[in-house]
Amino acid sequence: MMGKLSATAIVERALEIGDTEGLDAVTIRRLATDLGVTPMALYWHFKNKEQLVAGLADHLIAGFAPESDDDRPWQERMRGLIQGLIAMLRAHACAKSVLEQVDQMAVPNFLTVWDLALRLSRQAGFGVEESCVISKYILQSAIAIADAPVHYSARHTPEEAAEIVRRKRAGLQSLPADRYPYLVEMAAPMVGGISRETYDTFGVDLILSGIESLAARR
Repeated sequence: MMGKLSATAIVERALEIGDTEGLDAVTIRRLATDLGVTPMALYWHFKNKEQLVAGLADHLIAGFAPESDDDRPWQERMRGLIQGLIAMLRAHACAKSVLEQVDQMAVPNFLTVWDLALRLSRQAGFGVEESCVISKYILQSAIAIADAPVHYSARHTPEEAAEIVRRKRAGLQSLPADRYPYLVEMAAPMVGGISRETYDTFGVDLILSGIESLAARR
C-alpha cells in the first residue's frame, strides 16, 4: 500500500473527510488510518497540516485552472473564472474553509488564477490598485454566491433545513405588510425559494456588469 500511495490519493481522501465532517477532522493521523498506512508514509508528501491544506487548495483549483493559450475576450474569460470558482465551491463543502485557511503563496494554481484575474482587469483598462480590488472582490463574490443558496443544507439535514426555511418564511410573512410590503411579498424567494441557476447566473451577471460598466468609462 505504501508503494502505491500518491499525493493525489491522500488529497482525495482528505477532501472526502473535509466535505462530510469539516476541515478540522482532516488530520495526518486520521488520513493514515483511513488509507491503511503509517503517518510517516504521508509525511513523504505532506510534512504537516499546513502543507496538506495547500495540497487540497491546489487540487481544487486545478479543476478549473485557465488555459494559457485562451484568447477569448477578457469578459468571457472573467466570467469563466468566476463560474469555475463557484462550481468548485459548490462541489466541495470544505472548499471555502480551505481557501480561507490556506497560505495562498504556497498554492501554484491559486497564484495562476489570481494572476489571471489581475491580467484580465488590466486588459479591461483598470489601473494597478483597481485591478487588485477587482481580484479580491471576484473571490469574495464567488464565495458568497456559492454559499448563500445552500446556507442551511450545508450544516443541517434536509428536514432540519426545510423547517428553518419554513420558520423564516413565516416570520417574514407575519411582518406588518403596511410597513414592510416588499419583505412580505418576497418572503418565499428571500429565504430560499430562488433556484440555483437563477441565483448563480444573475449573481455573476451583477458582478460582471459592474466591472464592464466601470471599464467602459476608462
